[in-house]
Amino acid sequence: MPRSDNLTGALLMMGSMAAFTLNDAMIKGLAGQVPLFQVMFLRGVVTTILVALIAWKMGALKRHLPREDWGPVFWRLVGEIGSAYFFVTALYHMPLANISAIMQALPLTLTLAAALFFREPVGWRRMAAILAGFVGVMLIVRPGTEGFNIYSVYGLAAVAFVTLRDLATRRLSRDVPSMLVTLFNSFFIMAFFGLGSLTGEWVALDGRAALLICGAAVMIIGGYLFSIMVMRVGEISFVAPFRYTSLIWALILGWLVFGDWPQTLTLVGAAIVVASGLFTLYREAQISRRAKADLKRQLSLGPRPR
Repeated sequence: MPRSDNLTGALLMMGSMAAFTLNDAMIKGLAGQVPLFQVMFLRGVVTTILVALIAWKMGALKRHLPREDWGPVFWRLVGEIGSAYFFVTALYHMPLANISAIMQALPLTLTLAAALFFREPVGWRRMAAILAGFVGVMLIVRPGTEGFNIYSVYGLAAVAFVTLRDLATRRLSRDVPSMLVTLFNSFFIMAFFGLGSLTGEWVALDGRAALLICGAAVMIIGGYLFSIMVMRVGEISFVAPFRYTSLIWALILGWLVFGDWPQTLTLVGAAIVVASGLFTLYREAQISRRAKADLKRQLSLGPRPR
């Protein structure tokens, strides 16, 4: 029996989340051994070479970036670089599951930001879900408690920069090849961390460190390619909730590899964030279906007689 598009999309989304989380675990595995800027620069070198090869094979290098997309691409780069710095710094100093749980607030912040900056309508149900989600985030970071530190703030900053990146992505025209934008991002992230690495010491890599860096580069490219493939199959409303499987991967890897297990309040906060995000995605899907049904009804009625 052939697999449905929705099931294929769900498997691709779970594969994407697994690849991204494995990348995070490999990077975190180098904490205390290799300086952060050196790790990110070396991973950037490998990633940029691989992305350039893929973009060349896909013919993306022959395309030109339209002038009207320069602004969105610039702000997307700002979001990518900022999120990479704050996220990886927090990752180096926080349990994997904790920083992953904070990042699950992204669908909520994106919905709120789209309402504030793009005037997209947000009803009281989704606004209530967003507020509940932020309560969950506060349970995860717990400001004012002994477990709170500057790296919790770094995690929140990473969410803000990823939100900026995704808002800028919405402004890109359909003529911009995804792999070309990815190549820009990879190159400038490599350049940023390369310049930063000049201010600190470098260490010699052993076989394990080199393998982890190369593995992280392969995983992050795999995660991106899977996420592109997701957009081509299945219904977004069905596939999108499977992004939260990244938290399951983070819990498993954090426990098996690093011996970390979140406190009960962290797990409760993560559950609230995930539930709020799922409800927000559900409401967005409902509104989208309703709008499509109304448009179809209007088209079926035809133009009004003059």
